Amino acid sequence: MDACAYNQLLDVTIEYLQGLKQQGVRYVNLPECEPLERGQSLPASAPTETRAQAAVATPANGKTEAIAALRQQALACAKCAHLAKSRKNVVFGVGSIDAELRFVGEAPGADEDTQGEPFVGAAGQLLTKIIQAMGLTRQTVYIANILKCRPDTPGQAYGNRKPTPDEMRTCIPYLEAQIDLIKPKVMVALGGTATEGLLGLGGIMKLRGNWQTYRGIPVMPTYHPSYLLRNQAPPEKRRVWEDMMQVMEKLGMSISEKQRGYFL
Repeated sequence: MDACAYNQLLDVTIEYLQGLKQQGVRYVNLPECEPLERGQSLPASAPTETRAQAAVATPANGKTEAIAALRQQALACAKCAHLAKSRKNVVFGVGSIDAELRFVGEAPGADEDTQGEPFVGAAGQLLTKIIQAMGLTRQTVYIANILKCRPDTPGQAYGNRKPTPDEMRTCIPYLEAQIDLIKPKVMVALGGTATEGLLGLGGIMKLRGNWQTYRGIPVMPTYHPSYLLRNQAPPEKRRVWEDMMQVMEKLGMSISEKQRGYFL
């Protein structure tokens, strides 16, 4: 873990502990370990998981506890006051915390805000079908958004809006902490906003289908499922499916002839 990632996780830890203090918690149990000398940091040779757990300051050993602690902090987050005021639920993430494949979206919509789970509306149902076509399930991958709260839409009776760059910068430490704990082998950025927020790159039409890297993890940018709901031509579906076959190959998954022929 590099210094930037460590500092981001440390910021998350401090905010989490401050939240506990406000709730009246005076003590937090930590894993037993050798104490560090003043000014000493975790050695670079320390296992990544150990460093991540120490940075998140989990109440016990293990990835499950670390994710749970991070979730609790996200649920109490009010950094974006306007989003905290308008949200129904914080949409943290769903799936296996041991997943090799992670999907990253931009932000919750109305359905996700209501249910507290990412990608459960029409676009989410299509994403589920894509995952199943790959021979996987929602339970074996991990799905999360850059923004954990639905962008507020004052004056609008329906519809969604794109997250602002400031909102994404404020919320992305939660996503980064999730990535550091789950350690996926491959990630898929769903749509232009997710690609921009995650990689700082614009132009999904050009980026789509071309491997990128995020903190050493291969990232495949592709179209958002909502785009396919609006553009259901077989060639568009085929482009996304070719992206998913690249992901499957990167993960060492077998691809059947039937799968190779989808949408041709």
